[in-house]
Amino acid sequence: MLNPKKLEELAKQISDAVPPGVRNMAGEAESKIKHILQAQLSKLDLVTREEFDVQNQVLIRTREKVDALEKRLDALLSEQTNDNT
Repeated sequence: MLNPKKLEELAKQISDAVPPGVRNMAGEAESKIKHILQAQLSKLDLVTREEFDVQNQVLIRTREKVDALEKRLDALLSEQTNDNT
């Protein structure tokens, strides 16, 4: 789902934003923030960038095939019309 390194970076950024007095508990807080982020993000239906890019390429190839089939169908229909006249 989400890159663990990115999740750790996000948890650290949030932890760093905590006031200095509270930062004494930074290790525990960062761990809890990371856990909360993982729990909340897992509820979302997210895909990785790689999965998105793969599906995007599949969609592009499918669109190209549909376009080619439409042209072929138009040509066949045109031939059929010409044959009938």
